[in-house]
Amino acid sequence: MYFVDVILPVPLEGLFTYGLPEQWVECVTMGVRVLVPLGKSKHYIAMAVKVHRTEPEMKWKSIEQILDEQPVIGEEQMKLWQWIADYYMAPIGDVFKAAMPSGMKTEEGYKPRTETCLDLSPKWRSEQGLHAALNIMRRADKQRRVFETFLAMTGWDKMQGNVPQVPIQELSRDELMNVSHCTSTVMKALIDKGFIETYEREVSRLNRHAEPDYTRIRKLSTAQQDAYNEILMGFLKKNVVLLHGVTSSGKTEIYIHLIRRAIERREQVLYLMPEIALTVQMQQRLQRVFGNRLGIYHSKYSDAERVEIWQKQLSETPYDVVLGARSAVFLPFQRLGLVIIDEEHETSFKQQDPAPRYHARSVAIMLAAMYGAKTLLGTATPSAETYHNVLAGKYASATLDTRYKDIAMPEIRIVDTKDLTRRKMMHGAFSPQLLAAMHKALDNGEQVILFQNRRGFAPMIECKVCGWVPRCQNCDVSLTYHKNTSQLTCHYCGFTCRLPDCCPNCENRELAGRGFGTEKVEDRIMEIFPNARVARMDLDTTRTRSAYERIIADFSEGKTNILIGTQMVTKGLDFDRVSVVGILNADSMLNYPDFRAHEHAFTMMAQVSGRAGRKGSRGLVLLQTKNKELPVVQQVVTNNFPAYFEDLCRERRDFRYPPFTHLIYIYMKHKDDRAIESAAMEMGARLRHSFGTRVLGPDKPAVAKIKTMNIRKIVLKLEPGIDLNAVRQHLKQARNAMLQEKRYVSLQVYFDVDPL
Repeated sequence: MYFVDVILPVPLEGLFTYGLPEQWVECVTMGVRVLVPLGKSKHYIAMAVKVHRTEPEMKWKSIEQILDEQPVIGEEQMKLWQWIADYYMAPIGDVFKAAMPSGMKTEEGYKPRTETCLDLSPKWRSEQGLHAALNIMRRADKQRRVFETFLAMTGWDKMQGNVPQVPIQELSRDELMNVSHCTSTVMKALIDKGFIETYEREVSRLNRHAEPDYTRIRKLSTAQQDAYNEILMGFLKKNVVLLHGVTSSGKTEIYIHLIRRAIERREQVLYLMPEIALTVQMQQRLQRVFGNRLGIYHSKYSDAERVEIWQKQLSETPYDVVLGARSAVFLPFQRLGLVIIDEEHETSFKQQDPAPRYHARSVAIMLAAMYGAKTLLGTATPSAETYHNVLAGKYASATLDTRYKDIAMPEIRIVDTKDLTRRKMMHGAFSPQLLAAMHKALDNGEQVILFQNRRGFAPMIECKVCGWVPRCQNCDVSLTYHKNTSQLTCHYCGFTCRLPDCCPNCENRELAGRGFGTEKVEDRIMEIFPNARVARMDLDTTRTRSAYERIIADFSEGKTNILIGTQMVTKGLDFDRVSVVGILNADSMLNYPDFRAHEHAFTMMAQVSGRAGRKGSRGLVLLQTKNKELPVVQQVVTNNFPAYFEDLCRERRDFRYPPFTHLIYIYMKHKDDRAIESAAMEMGARLRHSFGTRVLGPDKPAVAKIKTMNIRKIVLKLEPGIDLNAVRQHLKQARNAMLQEKRYVSLQVYFDVDPL
């Protein structure tokens, strides 16, 4: 008897063994999907891993169906799945769920798109037959005209005897109706009377682009050429190279030259970007050069489209270049030679929930290593881990420290909002300096970007009399007011309720918003600049792919004058006419209770500043803050990355944080607050027994309750050189011991490796 080990798309550890009927043994190999039963009534699509003859000790069932003739993943992908499961301490079933499109994991998932095509009925396929058909239609002018158009478009009108004289062309029903301008009634009559017959053909959902046009590739400037050569030299020594280039230095053009080089070497390229908004803009640029050799893959594409891209990557004509967000690391590649990770510093590359909580940058580097490919990391503001790896000699680096065409870096002015507030000179969230700069820019036909890292109208509503604040019934957070829907919303669980007319605590009717989000900024800007065209880009306005594309296209084409956004506007977007950037509240980033707060603040402020003055005269950035003396603020103003990094390393080394330690967060969840408190204390004691002072906590995280689940967090700080495999084994043992206790039957324990 034969057996097969499979991965199930469920959050369970390890592989599952099923019986394999002998007649199917030759058909099942690693990477083939099979249909298997689980429990009394459930069925799952599972991924075959290994065929063997070792019968399992427990009762087993047999697979019920083989779904693929050829594997849908390769050996490298299977190794990558296993590495992710091991490194990020996640069940491999969760990796399977994250990796593949839903249509490839469910029985009723993907359905090919079809269109109705037309053909001449066999009865009329001769010169004599066509004459007879046209004679029958002599009094039905509309039907005859459509039929004659059909014959001409397909080639059936070129008959000699019973033989067509030209190849017969396929013709869809929609094409004929468009060309002949006929109604569905006429078309139905031709089909019902037996002159034309229909059939269905499968059509691709993927965009059909033009052939590649390498003439569109621009010649590199001297500085770009030097950086390009540095990268190639770096690849001779190391597998990973950092391209550290200031904003608007032309890193993308270097990427394009590297992609062309890879294609000429018959290699595939994976180009990762952190945000779908960036992917939209980059897609247009790359399509002009690489045409139909470019594929796009991200979560805003429909599941059916993602299935078709997956299948194309398995075909004999896969895409040479794939541009995508973090999920693109899971696509199958046949000859991967180069991985480009643009804006490598971005936190969006880290998957938070659900598991696996992987970092796409780390996964992509590992993927490249498995294929023997090279990895290029590009950014103006390298992450602490990446820059540390460069200084330690683990990565090579190349530098691009001048903007394209020697355009000056933007002037960054600090606006002291503490002093302006004291003097009552602030206009809500806007300083007089910012408003004056915006007026000047708009008068000159230029554009403005305003950055506020909070969405909604007001982050908090408060009663002016008793201080009551509406809070989420499921989470330990205050509700955010959204004016456009007149609702209070929880940004963690999605709970919504209407804004009450009066305070439920004291019945006072004076309820006021505290703070301001992007929606409130937009509202106020439209009052101050009534003639300006204003757009907002945040999670509330970009829930669909078309929304992203519309906002970016309108701003790029000058249809919008002012763009207001959250961190989405900081991420590498390229606009020609932006002369002014306003950072409305730097303190909301600087004062966040997290050891990475200053790193994230420096990155976001430097990146959003880089949107100004990219193609014309020098841009202006107004940085509003109450803490103008903070070193990180001064470092943003002077674009002094080395000084910023030196300060960051000094602090991180003193307090034992990355890149000088390896972090693992242990999260515990339970509906009962007393149960979670007890479980957290016990888990902490177990871990201290193994890891001693490396354990911090347990403690409540900043948000200690989400979706009715109470949360506790334990931090594990691990020094370089420690045996991480042994650490993971200890952590899993501690978790399993806790979960086996009856009093913790509903306890959830999970790990976040390399948290952000």
